[in-house]
Amino acid sequence: MSGIWAQKIELSEDVLHQELSGETVLLNLKTEHYFGLDPVGTRIWQVLGETASAETVIARLLDEYEVDEPTLRADVERLIDELAKAGLLRFAQAEAA
Repeated sequence: MSGIWAQKIELSEDVLHQELSGETVLLNLKTEHYFGLDPVGTRIWQVLGETASAETVIARLLDEYEVDEPTLRADVERLIDELAKAGLLRFAQAEAA
């Protein structure tokens, strides 16, 4: 899934999300499956919704959390992979600069 860094990431239109006490519950309306995010996962979801860029998620979270970049990249990549497999987001090729 290392290609996520060069792709635009869009939150699925078939997902409802609700933040509760710093955590987020996602509901895929097509599959009717729930997915829970802890506070860090919630922040990743928020930044993806604002920017559609995994690289921007990394930049923002490196400023917000005490974590080394390789660990953060691995965690973000794993979460994005799980969200994509659950149908909660999708990928589109990023436009050339």
